[in-house]
Amino acid sequence: MTFMDLEDPRYAYMFGFLQADGHLHAGTRQRGQLSVEISYRDIDILRTFQELCPYNSTIRERTRKTNFSENHRSAIWTVCALEARERLVELGLPYGKKSARITPPRVPFSQRDYLRGIIDADGAVGFTAQGLPFVALSTTSTAIATYLCRYTKLTLDIPRLTSRNARDGAYNIMYMRETGVALADHLYSPGGLALERKRAAAAEVAAWVRPAHMRPPRPRRSWTQMEDRILLDAPSIAEAAEQLGRSEQSCNLRRWRLRKKAQGQAD
Repeated sequence: MTFMDLEDPRYAYMFGFLQADGHLHAGTRQRGQLSVEISYRDIDILRTFQELCPYNSTIRERTRKTNFSENHRSAIWTVCALEARERLVELGLPYGKKSARITPPRVPFSQRDYLRGIIDADGAVGFTAQGLPFVALSTTSTAIATYLCRYTKLTLDIPRLTSRNARDGAYNIMYMRETGVALADHLYSPGGLALERKRAAAAEVAAWVRPAHMRPPRPRRSWTQMEDRILLDAPSIAEAAEQLGRSEQSCNLRRWRLRKKAQGQAD
C-alpha cells in the first residue's frame, strides 16, 4: 500500500478531507506536524485515517469553550513524520493558511471520493427549514469551487455557476431539490469512506421525492446564437427579457457569461 496513492478511493477521500479540515504546521529543523481537529462525534474517521497512515500518529481529545458551546468536545489526529508531510505538500496541501490556496490534485485521483472528502469536511448535506433536500459546499478556494461546478456538469449534467460572497469572500454552492438528490446519491455510494452522520443524511436526501403539491421544475431552455445576438444588441436587460420571453436574471447572467468569454478570447 502506497501512502496517499490518490487512485485509491480511500486516500482520495482522505486527501480531500485533509485539504479542507487539516493543517500543516512548520517548525525549525524540518520539524512540524499535520493535525486535524473535528467534533468528537466524528472520531471514527480519524481512527480510519490512523489505520491508513503507515507513520506513527496519535489521537487525543480535548474539551474547550467555543462560540457555540461551553463544553465543546473534539478529537485531534496528529502526524509528525517528515516523509508524510512532504508527500501531502507534493499533492497540494500547503503549510499554514491554505483555505484559499488549495486546488484539486494534479495527479490521477478518484474524483468522486475526493469530492466526498471535501463535502464531509467543509460542506453540508440535509434539509432546509422548509424540508427541501440539499448538498452544499462553502469554500474560499476558486479552484475547488470551479472544479465542483465543472464536475457536476460533466458527470451529472447539472450546470452551476458561482461567485464570491461579497460579505466574506467565500463561494457558497448549493444543490437543492432534484439536483441535491442526484448529487447525494452519486457522492455517497455504498462502501466509500464517509462521516457516518453525513452518510445517513445523504441517504435521506437521496430518498426524497417531490411532493405532488409542489410545482414541477421548469425544463432548462438552451440559448441559441440568434438569442445571443438579440441579447447583446438590446439597449437594456429589461427589453432583452421582453423580446426573448426570459427572466431578467437569466438574461443578465447570460450577457455576463458572453462578455466574459469574449474578453477571455481577446486576452
